[in-house]
Amino acid sequence: MNGMKYVWMRLRAKQSRGSVMVEAILVLVVLIALVVIFKTQLISLVNTIFEKITNEATGI
Repeated sequence: MNGMKYVWMRLRAKQSRGSVMVEAILVLVVLIALVVIFKTQLISLVNTIFEKITNEATGI
């Protein structure tokens, strides 16, 4: 009976490691998709921030 329990525990450990990997991949896919979808808005935001930084730095 201990042999069956050992095999079962090993299978469960492999399943949980696999599900963690799948979750990590899904999170990365969602983040990449968000960056692609909002690419122009992100570029505009970064440019605005750098313009403000440059303008503030020249005033110093």
